[in-house]
Amino acid sequence: MIYTVTFNPAIDYVIHMERLERGSVNRTTGELIQFGGKGINVSTVLGNLGVENVALGFLAGFTGDAIQQGLTQGGVRTDFIRLSQGLTRINVKIKAGDETDINGTGPAIGEKDLEALYQKLDQLQKGDILVLAGSIPATLPSDIYERILERLYGRDILPVVDAERDLLCNVLKYHPFLIKPNNFELGAIFDRVLETDEEIQDCAAQLQARGARNVLVSMAAKGAILLDETGTFHKIAAPDGVVRNSVGAGDSMVAGFLAGWLQSKDYQFALRMGSATGSATAFSDGLATKEQVEAVLKTF
Repeated sequence: MIYTVTFNPAIDYVIHMERLERGSVNRTTGELIQFGGKGINVSTVLGNLGVENVALGFLAGFTGDAIQQGLTQGGVRTDFIRLSQGLTRINVKIKAGDETDINGTGPAIGEKDLEALYQKLDQLQKGDILVLAGSIPATLPSDIYERILERLYGRDILPVVDAERDLLCNVLKYHPFLIKPNNFELGAIFDRVLETDEEIQDCAAQLQARGARNVLVSMAAKGAILLDETGTFHKIAAPDGVVRNSVGAGDSMVAGFLAGWLQSKDYQFALRMGSATGSATAFSDGLATKEQVEAVLKTF
C-alpha cells in the first residue's frame, strides 16, 4: 500500500486572466478549483492511474470539509486527522502571462495532533511505500521528516521524499527508496548552478553516496535523469506538448514513477511512466488522468 502525508493541504483557486493590474478591479477569463498539497496531488494521480493508496495529513474548518468531500467524490481514500481549530488554507494561483501564487498559512498542528499521525504511521507494514512531500508548516518541528523516518527505520518501509535542501538531505541516512529534486533544487543543495547532464549526474551520485537508493531529477523541458540503486544512469527526453499548467507536475511524476515501478519493477519503465504522467499534468489544466497519461505514452 502507498501512503502519502500532506501536512498543509490547500484548496488551490486557479484563475486565468489576460493581465493582472495592481490597484484595479480585475476580471478572470477562467477559474478552476483543485484540492492540493503535494501529497494529495500524488494520491489523486495514483488514484487516477488505478493504484490504491491512502492520503494522510491534517484538515481543519469548512475548507477542510470541502477537501475531504472533494477527494472522497474523486475516489481518493483518506485517513485525515481533524484539527479542532483553524482553517485549511486557500492558495490563489493567478495565471496572467506570468504565474503569481498567493499561498495561505494554514492551521496550527499541536503535539497531540502529531502524535495521532505517528500512531497511524506505526500501522504501516513491510513493503508499504510512504510519500513525504512538500514544505513543513511553521508550527511543526523543522526536522519532522527526519523524526518520521527514524521512527520507521528498519521496518522495510519504502520512503519517498520530495523536499528541498536540509529537509531532504537530513533524511538520507535513513536510505529513502526515492528522492526527487528538480535540477534547480539539486543545484541549491551544493550551491551550484547545474548546466550539464554530467554536473547533474555528479550531484545525484553524491546524494546516493549519502544514502538515497534512487535519485530522480526532473528537468522540465529537458526531460529527467534517474540514478537507480544499481548505479545505472537513465535519461529520458520530455514529451512534445504545450505546457499549460505547472501545478502538480512534479507530484504527478512521482505518482507515475511509483505506478510504473510497482507494475514492472523496471526502473527504465518507471522513469518513462513518471515522465509521461508529469507531462500529462503539465499539458492539461488539472492533474493527469489515466487517459491523458496513456495518450502521452504513445508519443515517445
